[in-house]
Amino acid sequence: MRIVIVGATGNAGTSVLRALHDSTDVTHVLGIARRMPDRSAEPYRHAEWRSIDIAAASEADNAEADLADAFRDADAVIHLAWLIQPNTERDLLRRVNVEGTRRVARAVAAAGVGHLVVASSVGAYAPDRARTLRDETWARGGIGTSHYSVDKVAQERVLDEIEEQFPELIVTRLRPALIFQADAASEIQRYFTNSFLPMQLLKVGRPPVLPLPAGLRGVQAVHGEDIGRAYAAAVVARKHGAFNICADDVLTPRQLASIIDHGRVLRIPDPIVRASIAAAHRARAIAADPGWLDMALQVPMMTNAKAKRELGWEPRHSAAHALESLLDGLIAGHGTDSVPMRPRDLKRAHVPATTRAAVSSPNLDNTDDGHKEQPWKEADDRPADGLPEGIDRELFGLYLSDHLTGATAGAARLERMAAAYIDTPVYAQLSEVANQVRLEREFLRRVIDSLGVRPRRHRQATAWVGERVARLKANGRITRRSPMSLVLEAEIMRSAVVGKLGGWQVLRDHAELLELDPGVFDDLANSVSRQVETLDHVHAYARQRAFRTDRETFRPAEAPGQDAPSAEQTPTPSSGDDDNH
Repeated sequence: MRIVIVGATGNAGTSVLRALHDSTDVTHVLGIARRMPDRSAEPYRHAEWRSIDIAAASEADNAEADLADAFRDADAVIHLAWLIQPNTERDLLRRVNVEGTRRVARAVAAAGVGHLVVASSVGAYAPDRARTLRDETWARGGIGTSHYSVDKVAQERVLDEIEEQFPELIVTRLRPALIFQADAASEIQRYFTNSFLPMQLLKVGRPPVLPLPAGLRGVQAVHGEDIGRAYAAAVVARKHGAFNICADDVLTPRQLASIIDHGRVLRIPDPIVRASIAAAHRARAIAADPGWLDMALQVPMMTNAKAKRELGWEPRHSAAHALESLLDGLIAGHGTDSVPMRPRDLKRAHVPATTRAAVSSPNLDNTDDGHKEQPWKEADDRPADGLPEGIDRELFGLYLSDHLTGATAGAARLERMAAAYIDTPVYAQLSEVANQVRLEREFLRRVIDSLGVRPRRHRQATAWVGERVARLKANGRITRRSPMSLVLEAEIMRSAVVGKLGGWQVLRDHAELLELDPGVFDDLANSVSRQVETLDHVHAYARQRAFRTDRETFRPAEAPGQDAPSAEQTPTPSSGDDDNH
C-alpha cells in the first residue's frame, strides 16, 4: 500500500510514521509537512517528503492542486495537520484546521484516492458530566468555550459535506483521547505550559500534593505507539465511520496524583482554577487558555470497543503508562528531529548540517546508545586543560564567546520572526533556519565547554535581553505589525549568518591543533550558504510588498493579479508544514 500522511512531523504524525514502517502491508510512505524534519533521522528517513502549505498562507486552488498531485496513486491519505498555537490567532487556526481539512479532502477526491483517514478528537463530542463510557453514537457539538473543540466540530461538518459530495470515498474518523509519549514531552510543554518551566526538577522531588479542579472526573489517554498503530489499522481495514481511540483505563484524580506526586490530591473549585489559568494565560506565563480546562471537565468518557471490533486494534499500553512515559520525557527533555517535536534537552538533538549529535564535553553523560560523543578525534588526545600549547587562551576564548553571544541573539531573533510571520509563505523557511541556528548555538557552546574555555555567560544574557528590547522598535506602526519589519529583520539576520561563517572557518583552520574533526566545521560552513539563500528568499518576499500600497505582506494569499516572486527571482529552499496534533 502507498500511504500519504498530511502533517507527518508532530506527535501523532511521528507515531504514525513508525507504525507504517513496521506494517508489512505498507510499501511506501509520503510525508507532507510545511516544515521539513531531519530526513536522515528516525523515523523520518523512512518516508519520502514534500513541502505543501495546506492553508496557512496559500490559495485554495494552488494548495488543492499541489495536494492532488502528491496524492495520485496513493491507496489512502491520513490527514493529521492541525495548528494548536498561536491560540490567539483564531482566523489562522480556523483557516488551517477547518479550511485545510476541506482542501485535503477535495484533493483526495480529485486524485481518485478511495480512502481518507482524518484525525478528529474526543473534543468533537457534546458535553457530558457522567462517568458512563460513551460510544461513537454520542452526540457531537463540542465545548463552546474551547477553540480546539469548536474547530473539531466544524471539521467533522466538513467531512459530512465531503461524504455527501463524494459518496464513493471511504472516510474514517479517529477520535483519540490525549496522546502521550516521551518523545512528545517538549512539544506538549511548549504548547500548553511554558518552555522555561524547570520540569527536570521533578527528578529531584515531586510536589507534596497535586491540585486538581473539583469537577474533574478522570482523564483518558492513549500512548503514542498505540495511536500510530490505530491509524495503521484504519488504512488496512478501510472502514467507514468514527472510532474512539483510547486506553482501556480511565485515570482517576487519585491515580493522577500517585503518578505525579505522592498520591495526595487537593480539590479546588472549578471557577478558581479557571480564573487562575485565565490570568496566567493573559500574563503569558502559560500557553494554554481556559478552554482546555473546560474541555477536560466536560468531554465524555469514551469506550474503544468499536475500534477493537472493526479495526482489529488493541491498546498495548495503559493510560497510566502513557502518562508515566510523558512525565519521564518532561523530566529528560525528550523530543525528535522535527521542528514541532524538537527536544528541550539539546544533547538529544542533531545539527542538520553535520548529521550527527551536537558534541558534548567528555565529562557529560553518555548518549542513549551508550556512546560518549565528544569533539576530540580520540579521547586520549584531549589535553588536560582543554587547549594545547600555542593557542592564546584569553584571545581564543574571547573570540569564541563573542560568537556564542551573537548566536544567542540570532537564535532568539529568528525564533521570534518565525512566530511573528506564521501567516506568511516564508514562515516555514524562517522556522527551519531558526531551528538550525538554535542547534548550531548549542554545538558551539559544547565545543567551548570541551575546550575548557570560559564562556562569559553574562555576555549571552545581555545579548538575550538586548534582542528582546530591540523588539520594541515599531518601524512606523504602533498598533499592528509593520511590513517593513520583515525587510529589516531579514537584512539583519542575513548579515549575522554571514558573520557566523568566520567562526566556523577559524575552528576549521585550528581543528588539527585542537584535535577536533575538521569535517564538522566544513559542513557547518557549507550550511551558511543555504541559510543565506533562505534569508534572500525571505527578503525578496518582504521587499516586494512592504513599500507597496497595492500589496499585502500579512495575509494568506495575494490578491488577483499580484504574483508572488517567481522561482527565478527567489530560489525557494526546502521547507514545509507540520503536524501539531
